[in-house]
Amino acid sequence: MRTAISTLPLGQGTTVNHDLRSASSAQGRAQTVNKLHKHLISKTCRLAAIRVKDLFTSLPNVLDLNEVKQLSDASTNIYIKLLEVYQESLPIHITSPEQLRATYGESALSAWGMPKIEKLAAELEPLLLEFQEKHRISKDWRTLGFITTQLNFSNALFLEQLTPVEQVLITPYFKFIEEQVALPLQRLCSAAANYELNSPEFILVKQMLPMMRDISATVNGALIKGFPNYYGRRGKLDNVAVQHSCLRDLDMFQVYLWLCVLEGRLTAVEHELVALCIMVLESVGIAWPLVLRWNEMLMDEILRRVDARQRQLLEPYTTGMVKAFECDRTPVRL
Repeated sequence: MRTAISTLPLGQGTTVNHDLRSASSAQGRAQTVNKLHKHLISKTCRLAAIRVKDLFTSLPNVLDLNEVKQLSDASTNIYIKLLEVYQESLPIHITSPEQLRATYGESALSAWGMPKIEKLAAELEPLLLEFQEKHRISKDWRTLGFITTQLNFSNALFLEQLTPVEQVLITPYFKFIEEQVALPLQRLCSAAANYELNSPEFILVKQMLPMMRDISATVNGALIKGFPNYYGRRGKLDNVAVQHSCLRDLDMFQVYLWLCVLEGRLTAVEHELVALCIMVLESVGIAWPLVLRWNEMLMDEILRRVDARQRQLLEPYTTGMVKAFECDRTPVRL
């Protein structure tokens, strides 16, 4: 939400406040939903699916047109339900630009008129599970890459139809579905349920999760500075769309790390995350040395934020995660 807020001219406090209140009212939300009508959703999801298929053309046995249609149809159903939830949300309760900057966490959900995460998840979970099941059935990690990239492309195309204020209000909803598909959050919660609240592992993960996006942003900024000439199929690292995907993937790496900590083993990283990166990231032009470097930088940044006792608990997992990515890949000059 804070990233979206930064796109608004907060210096024009009265005007922005009025526009936000208007766009978040029942009538304003209805107008937003009318812009993203069912036909546009279906058309956009098909276009996004075709663009992603083109992006993945270098892969052997890339998804066929029937699979593309199935995933496109599934994503269409998710967006239709998402907009139903969005239209039912309450108006925001913000009185000043300072409040815009200050809202965070559960208090921010209420202030911005958003339903609690539990409600949002309950409404969307059946469709999200169906969407993810198509990945599981395929038994191909490339399909997960296809799904997350399609959502990323679809979100961007939908936002093009909206005003800046509407974009601010609906972006958290779009971000929610993208993260629910890409990040193993449900498994993380299930693993956390096995721990006492005062256990070192639980305390560590609880402490670090709220820092996730800040950690990702720090590492992403360092990557942009460290690789100014790097250029992939979607552009340079400072390209807005590339930054969005990098931040999401850095978040994903962190969730996998915490999942490993709570499961007490590195299986999820070694058997899932590495395979996903090999099949997807390289296929879209991300050189393996860059993957290695960003993983190392991420582990270093995480370790920098824990105390000595937590570091002792965490280092076997951060070291193991670095080693897991040091598999034999064809070297590429950056």
